[in-house]
Amino acid sequence: MSVVDPVNGRQVAALDVERIRRDFPILRREVHGKPLVYLDNGASAQRPEVVIEAEADCYRRYYANIHRGVHALSQESTSAFEAVRGKVKELLNAPSEREIVFTRGTTESINLVAQSHVRPMLKPGDEILITAMEHHSNIVPWQLLCDATGAKLVVVPFSDAGELSLEDVASRITARTRFISVMHVSNALGTINPVLEIVRLAREHGLTILLDGAQAAPHMPVDVQALDCDFYVFSAHKLYGPTGVGVLFGKYELLQAMPPWQGGGDMIRSVSFERTEFAEPPARFEAGTPNIAGVIGMGAAIDYFRALDPAAVFAHESALLRYAESELETVPGLRIIGNAAAKAGILSFVMEDAHPHDIGTILDADGVAIRAGHHCAQPVMQRYGVPATARASFAAYNTMAEVDALVASLHKVCDLFGR
Repeated sequence: MSVVDPVNGRQVAALDVERIRRDFPILRREVHGKPLVYLDNGASAQRPEVVIEAEADCYRRYYANIHRGVHALSQESTSAFEAVRGKVKELLNAPSEREIVFTRGTTESINLVAQSHVRPMLKPGDEILITAMEHHSNIVPWQLLCDATGAKLVVVPFSDAGELSLEDVASRITARTRFISVMHVSNALGTINPVLEIVRLAREHGLTILLDGAQAAPHMPVDVQALDCDFYVFSAHKLYGPTGVGVLFGKYELLQAMPPWQGGGDMIRSVSFERTEFAEPPARFEAGTPNIAGVIGMGAAIDYFRALDPAAVFAHESALLRYAESELETVPGLRIIGNAAAKAGILSFVMEDAHPHDIGTILDADGVAIRAGHHCAQPVMQRYGVPATARASFAAYNTMAEVDALVASLHKVCDLFGR
């Protein structure tokens, strides 16, 4: 059986969701005596057995510190760790493994670029361009940088539907703009931003640009060469991998020109009290002992995700989103927040008379796990005049039946609040 990829209209193989679900041990558990319905994938996805085993196998059989040892365990750990750069390269279609930097996650990747690439170029009055829908991780680092340098943060607004206007982006690029940082997919709204066109605007003005792929890389094909972005970042834990591990892709000529952000072991060529010579990228940006088993687990997660076919995953999650949107229309007093024409599998909503935290608590009693809060996107909440939203977010292992369970629980919310 095949389905249509909603991005390019091509036929892709439909996911065997029941087989996929068997790969995830946690999906077999119950919560409050009910089967777990896990719809909090925007915060963090669950892990398949192969990822759990990849980390455990490292610790059981060959763990040692990397890059420094001549003994067998160190050599095996180093080989397994470094092999993951090739897997990330293939996932993102990056030109070279030398452009893949391992970090603790999207947040650290953005901070690294802010301090090492952007900060040296800033003077008082210069501008950094972001959008009003960004995650706090793509706001606060730039605010800190502006406070330290006298630069200014310029924010592009978005429409009631949750969409960016390219005209608004273009009109806010000035002679003082030095850098652009934009999320690929909104974690609060599900909006898929027109990043290809935004990158083209950056090119027209000779600017470098970072794309925050935390909500894109785990859900759709990403090609950094086709996008032509300068930096692309994501976290492993949203891609069925471990926490505390992430990726910074950067064009090599930019990485090579960047000073290290942190100093320590393994990022140097030589050290004396008079002078330190730094290693070439990516080692230059990987000071200290990394999360070795976590990176190896990320490699297993990437293998798993690519075997599913990212285009098929996106088609499946898009079908779940469309079905959920139609079914939520049956829930009295429910309003979806964010109705962009191009959306990923994220559904934020509010209900009359029921706070999102109450909604989340009532759903949890039925074993339905959603997120309730501001989703580290408080400016988005302010834009819509709400303190928080409830958010259901989908992954490859979710089913239409789980959407039905979500909707049934939301009707209970209505009953409890007298609608």
